[in-house]
Parts: sequence; C-alpha cells; structure tokens
Amino acid sequence: MRFGDCNTDAPLVRVHSECMTGDVLGSARCDCGPQLQESLLRLHEEGGYLLYMRQEGRGIGLYAKLDAYRLQEQGHDTYAANRALGHGDDERDYTAAAEMLKALGVSRITLITNNPDKRTQLQALGIDVAAAQPTGAFFGRHNLRYLEAKVRHTRHTIVLPGVAEEP
Repeated sequence: MRFGDCNTDAPLVRVHSECMTGDVLGSARCDCGPQLQESLLRLHEEGGYLLYMRQEGRGIGLYAKLDAYRLQEQGHDTYAANRALGHGDDERDYTAAAEMLKALGVSRITLITNNPDKRTQLQALGIDVAAAQPTGAFFGRHNLRYLEAKVRHTRHTIVLPGVAEEP
C-alpha cells in the first residue's frame, strides 16, 4: 500500500509482520497494533509504502504463537517460549519484502523499524536502507517483559526504563 507523495530517493517503508492478536484484536501483550497504527499515520503524512507480511508470531504461525503465549504465562520470555516449541528466536524472512520493493522500482529506502535484523536482511537482499527510523515505545504492564526481551535478546531499538541489551 502506498500513501501520498513520498521521498523518491529513499521513501519511507514499513515492513510489518502480521499480528492477528495485536493488529486486529488489540492485544496488550505486544506492541504490534500501536506500531502499525503509528506507521500508517506517518506514511499518510509523509508518503511511502506499507508491506504487510504474512509472518505471524515471528514466522511460527498463529497456533504456535498461541502455544508460546501459554509458555510465557508460565514464566518463559517470548524467545525461550519459541525455542521450547522447537522454533528459532525469529523465523521471519524478508525476501518477499525485498522482491516487492524491487517490483515497485524501489531499491533505496528509509525503514520504519526497531528491529535491526529487518534492516540487515533487507540490505543483504539488495535493498539500500539509507536510514532506519524507530517507532515509539508502546509499553504497559501487559507487554513490558515482552519488550524487555526484544531489547535484551535481539537489540531492538526500543527505549525502556532501566533496560539494557545483553552483550
């Protein structure tokens, strides 16, 4: 989806992984819905592209994600829960996103993300990420442990009070 007139040198792009619980149901367990809403507003105001990827639960699917939720309720963080189910920390692949951008004639972008792996994968796939702009920090009592794990394990650029990433 393209919104408005955008910077044609490095248009704003949000590559958003589907999150049924956060995007559609408004779950407070993650920050996906608020990130999507913020990105849509920025794209509407500044122009750019939204690529909505069918990669629920970091690529493990909706049912496995719900199983991971049960493990999180027992004290696992989101990454440990995925591993306990036999999945990787993050199984998303951004090849389709890079192909979509190339099909649109876009080879250089400004990426809206807090996820350094997204930038790394897109660059490895031939997309020049001129800059990455983080989303806001959408945290509350129901998702703070989830966001802390994202910062500690995968160095997401979310500023949370008193949280440092692991070395």
